[in-house]
Amino acid sequence: MAAQEAVPLMRETEEQEVSALAPSHHIKPAKFDADTEHEDRTTGAMQTSAAVWQTRETYCEPGLKGIFASYYVALCAVFAALGGLLFGFDQGVVSVILTEDQFLNRFTRIAEGSSGAGFWKGLLTAMVELGALLGALNQGWVADKYSRKYSIVIAVVIFTIGSALQTAAVDYSMLTVARLIGGLGIGMLSMVAPLYISEISPPEIRGSLLVLEELSIVTGIVVAFWITYGTRYIDSEWAWRLPFLLQIFPGLALGGGIVFLPFSPRWLASKGRDREALINLAKLRQLPTMDRRVQLEWFDIRAEVALHQEINAERHPKLQDGSARSRFMLEIEGWLDCFRSGCWRRTHIGVGIMFFQQFVGINALIYYSPTLFKTMGLDYNLQLIMSGIVNICQLLGVTTSIWTMDSFGRRPLLLAGSIVMFLSHLIIAILVARFSYDWPGHRPEGWASVVLLLVYMVAFGMSWGPVPWAMPSEIFPSSLRAKGVALSTCSNWLNNFVIGLITPPLVESTGFGAYVFFAVFCLLSFVWTFFFVPETKGRTLEQMDHVFGDVSSEAEEARRRRIERHIVNKDEESPSI
Repeated sequence: MAAQEAVPLMRETEEQEVSALAPSHHIKPAKFDADTEHEDRTTGAMQTSAAVWQTRETYCEPGLKGIFASYYVALCAVFAALGGLLFGFDQGVVSVILTEDQFLNRFTRIAEGSSGAGFWKGLLTAMVELGALLGALNQGWVADKYSRKYSIVIAVVIFTIGSALQTAAVDYSMLTVARLIGGLGIGMLSMVAPLYISEISPPEIRGSLLVLEELSIVTGIVVAFWITYGTRYIDSEWAWRLPFLLQIFPGLALGGGIVFLPFSPRWLASKGRDREALINLAKLRQLPTMDRRVQLEWFDIRAEVALHQEINAERHPKLQDGSARSRFMLEIEGWLDCFRSGCWRRTHIGVGIMFFQQFVGINALIYYSPTLFKTMGLDYNLQLIMSGIVNICQLLGVTTSIWTMDSFGRRPLLLAGSIVMFLSHLIIAILVARFSYDWPGHRPEGWASVVLLLVYMVAFGMSWGPVPWAMPSEIFPSSLRAKGVALSTCSNWLNNFVIGLITPPLVESTGFGAYVFFAVFCLLSFVWTFFFVPETKGRTLEQMDHVFGDVSSEAEEARRRRIERHIVNKDEESPSI
């Protein structure tokens, strides 16, 4: 009953926000002849896969200049990306506390020398990923039903409960369950934050703003690592309880502040709330509602929504009566549509890019970097310090992608990153295989391995770190975007879970074989990207049908133009919209 009462309350809040934003006069599109208006609005990006700056007037320049020019949408994206900070914070905390005596004395099951310690350590680490997998999968319908921003609030509540339980954990079972609950919240946030950012961003800087998700994750890793590095000197169990407690506060800030951000214009349009979509779009672009660029983007959004609604009605004609059963079945069919003609290639790319992000070895290095540095001959204190430096290198790499994502594009970054990471892993494997039996006698080779690990982290931060978080939220059509991003994010967490589970026994039993394993996947990621991944730099979300070749026949193009003409005529007949 409480859930049913919450929906009208949310809707009332939304209406109050929109009323506050709305100008006192009616919003009217510019008056043109219908034929002229149709040509004027649809010329360019709507009918081609070319970048927007080649076909229409732009909002801003790509890269940093565009971010400063569009500072309001950038601030919204920065705030939404705080969800990534929570995941990164957890990673940074775990990488240190797994080595602390204060932690191991409480949870003896994972202490070195205990039976099955490697497995239990991997399971504890991987429980967040398992929870995140379930959270990301569940968040698809939540984000569609309650809006992108209110689904963030729901995720923060779940995350806060999980963090509180981790702080208070007294045995292994309680800590494991607590990490599962916290993972649910993290997974929900990891799915909806890039989804929200992609839907509010102008195409010229969408890639740069989506980098903020990965930048937030890595910042959380760095901050948490050094906080936990300091708290390990506390003699009591607060050495590890305090870092778990501190991660609650950025979560509360995100949950409280997100309600003041605008709704996604594309989500509003998908609910038939076109007038509110225009108002929010104009606010995000810091332009009047009558601005030509705003009107064109608003038109594109509505045309794409109408097109996919019409396709959905044709595919499922018996489920359009609005009954509870039909709504439930449409939800199921929506998930299945992600694997059908018109979307399966996008799903393949979204799931595949997240698969390779994990199997190139990044989280194995973050979670277990102290253990890996031990295999290179470093003492305990230096192992922890170098692990912190590794995270800083990744942060430096991610920072450069704020500029390169919308300047060089997604494909070049992925291809270059794969090659550099492959060579780094391969050379490290050779050095470890040849000299690990006597690192004290081969210090130069040991430090060469360390340097190559740092090179790997910079390369990952510049390429396979930010791009996989950006692309899934760009490529799916409006009707399936939340579900497609959810499936892609689930791929991330599922493979993250697998990596967290297999890395300790892999390192213990194979040594240099772990680096060979990840080197192979770095090479495979290059081949896969070369053959399957398209470029999305500078394209609007509504252009992805053309990028993926989904509009491939004259009949489909005629359908799109009929819908566009209908919207133009509707605007002429209803100037108060």
